[in-house]
Amino acid sequence: MNIGQASKASGVSQRMIRHYEKIGLIPPPPRRGAGYRDFDNSDLHRLRFIANARDLGFPIEEIRTLLGLWSDNCRSSAEVKRLALARAGELQRKAEALTAMQRTLVDLAERCHGDERPDCPIIAELAGGHR
Repeated sequence: MNIGQASKASGVSQRMIRHYEKIGLIPPPPRRGAGYRDFDNSDLHRLRFIANARDLGFPIEEIRTLLGLWSDNCRSSAEVKRLALARAGELQRKAEALTAMQRTLVDLAERCHGDERPDCPIIAELAGGHR
């Protein structure tokens, strides 16, 4: 199948398929006589694996590691679990940071009169306390 069909079947954009090929996450598929890429079912499985890993927040290098583990029938599930727990911990840290940012914005908005006066704690905070 061509790249458009592979994109539709995998849910990965053509642009990202080309990018994953360029950085080596997917092997270059064979080319047809007219130079079009010719993807097969194993390529689709790999693209879906990558998309699922991206949806779970894994960065490219960890996806590369996971792809290697996926293709290794002698792998230890302990390594996969370690990667998943490390990613979950990083997501927790990010969630906590986002929650703190949200609380700060709500606090600043509650202290702002929101009227015609120029005094605004939101602007003051963004300016680092300087006007």
